[in-house]
Amino acid sequence: MTDPHALPKYVQTAEMLIRDIGSGRLSDGERLPPEREMAADLGLSVGTLRKALSSLEEKGLLERIHGSGNYIRARADASAIYAFFRLELLDGGGLPTAEVLSVKAQEKPGDAPFFGAAAHGHRVRRLRSLSGQPVALEEVWIDGERAPSVHESDLSESLYLFYRKSLGFWISRAEDRVGIGPVPAWAPERFPPCPGDPAGYVERVAEDQNGAKVEYSRTWFDPDRARYVARLR
Repeated sequence: MTDPHALPKYVQTAEMLIRDIGSGRLSDGERLPPEREMAADLGLSVGTLRKALSSLEEKGLLERIHGSGNYIRARADASAIYAFFRLELLDGGGLPTAEVLSVKAQEKPGDAPFFGAAAHGHRVRRLRSLSGQPVALEEVWIDGERAPSVHESDLSESLYLFYRKSLGFWISRAEDRVGIGPVPAWAPERFPPCPGDPAGYVERVAEDQNGAKVEYSRTWFDPDRARYVARLR
């Protein structure tokens, strides 16, 4: 069954390659494998791979030299859907995907920092995976003033893409606080740590393009599968 929230395969592939460039797994000037070989390794059609590579070329991250091949052109300012997603597999990279567990409008949590004037927010709980491995639980709160309603059917795998396309704002800055916290009681069995077990913990307040705080989130991640990575440019 097709996941209605999934991004197109070529977008997923392009985002994975952008993350690999950012992590250094693909270095500047590196020649990619031949397209047919690369498509087979990724389980894609050649047409889908070429569409992903064209997306990288448009971003200035790929140079296609006729008769020679495709070469990485690393850039520090490359834009990406998952630019604010800081979790990677232990050996680096990984394609992020998200499964929505629940969406609910309710009063904001009392212990949350300020993130907008509304008393209520839209709470989105998701299971995050990297290359098919469940690695994190995510609870995201969107300020109620920013959206009259949020339904599961509205969401794609990238909430930030949803903000930009459907709500008319985008995230330009975020502050993360990283520590350790117990896995919440609502964790599904597919998430390896059990409720109450210690896990990596990230608390985030995010601002829109005008500097207004619009989102609060908390993420619990499995340190046996993933790590939090922030690169300074």
